[in-house]
Amino acid sequence: MSGSFGLDRQPHAERDVLVLAERMAVARDLVLASTGAVSCPELAALAATLATSLPSAPGAVNLCERRDNFLVSFVALVLRGQACLLPPSRAPAVIEEVMREHPGCYCLDDAFVGRHRAANAATRVELPGIAPEPVVVVGYTSGSTGRPQPNPKTWRAFVAATGFNAARIREAITPTQAGRMPWILATVPPQHMYGMETSVLLPLLADMGLHAAHPLFPADIAAALAELPEPRILVTTPVHLRALLESDIDLPPLAVVVSATAPLSPEVARRVEQRYGAALVELFGSTETCVIASRRTAQEAAWRPYPGVSLRPGASGTEVDAPWFPTPVLLQDVLEVHSDGTFVVRGRNADMVEVGGKRASLADLTRRLLAVPGVRDGVVFQPDRGDGTAVQRLAALVVAEGLSEAAVLEQLAPGMDPVFLPRPLVFVSRLPRNDVGKLPRERLLAALER
Repeated sequence: MSGSFGLDRQPHAERDVLVLAERMAVARDLVLASTGAVSCPELAALAATLATSLPSAPGAVNLCERRDNFLVSFVALVLRGQACLLPPSRAPAVIEEVMREHPGCYCLDDAFVGRHRAANAATRVELPGIAPEPVVVVGYTSGSTGRPQPNPKTWRAFVAATGFNAARIREAITPTQAGRMPWILATVPPQHMYGMETSVLLPLLADMGLHAAHPLFPADIAAALAELPEPRILVTTPVHLRALLESDIDLPPLAVVVSATAPLSPEVARRVEQRYGAALVELFGSTETCVIASRRTAQEAAWRPYPGVSLRPGASGTEVDAPWFPTPVLLQDVLEVHSDGTFVVRGRNADMVEVGGKRASLADLTRRLLAVPGVRDGVVFQPDRGDGTAVQRLAALVVAEGLSEAAVLEQLAPGMDPVFLPRPLVFVSRLPRNDVGKLPRERLLAALER
């Protein structure tokens, strides 16, 4: 079955070419950094100056941790026609692997950008148009289901996706605040595609401001939010939302909370909305497609695709297409598309396991584990024998104090077929999550062996 929501969006090449130049010419603050506010014209001038200092190369690995430096370097790379390479982690071996796949590239970091941010870079400049079709970013999958894979992104695709992301977020802002410029605080790094879409492209292309901080702990999130004017948007993950809910830290008034990277339960979404008085918008997408749908999780079970997105479920996954895609993309997600174009996620092909002739979803088993009283975090997964073949018995890593393996299994038994009860069930102080809360498979296997 095929479904689309709304009318297909036709590309507007001329608009795509000029949108960055138009946005950066507006005299407004763009980034709130530790050194003060950076305006759009100032960032454009900094980027133009840096662009002249970049070595000739096909691309660069962008490792900037300061968000203002990341924005400056990203725009500089776009101006030079060089691809911004986003490795799935900062591990030296991973970075080296990405650089080997892109011969001649180099690394950009805060020190590099700092050395080349010239003192006279605040002079106003007029940015040129950006060609819509060349690749501006190569993002890598997280490695949670295997070897990280490169995914090239064109400027035209980014412009289209950003417009829809902005529209869905703005529709969640109350009418009393709708006329003011939103300010974003993100807990996710810009090197992840979710972070790129929300903390880089929304400020650059959708008239939103950005806090340069990268807070992780509830107190730091609250302090950074307090530095922003209203309306405030918190871009985060389910892991951070659970930590916020478990803390006794109060947050300044929020307009919207945005969540992605892992499924968010309706119960957590409702708790977030009740506690913070803000709409929670969950985004659905992938490194391969960028965001393609959203939902108000506290109120909606189904996802609303973006206009022009078509979904074709099949035996091997779901084919996703849109006018701004170079070619259709096959996702491993098993989707059920409704007659009105909305859809629900039934699981992932890679997520389905078979034990003793019975099939189950690892995501559903993990959900049941997290529902056990006293379990703060956990995951159920299927190890392998070391030769790439899966073992029959499932395993679990659990964060819980005062619980025994027998107690957890006793709670799981009524809602889980015995063949899927995880053994071994290993207690850990914390799960080996990456910067966006995902669990790369090699980290799970290493934690299990300790």
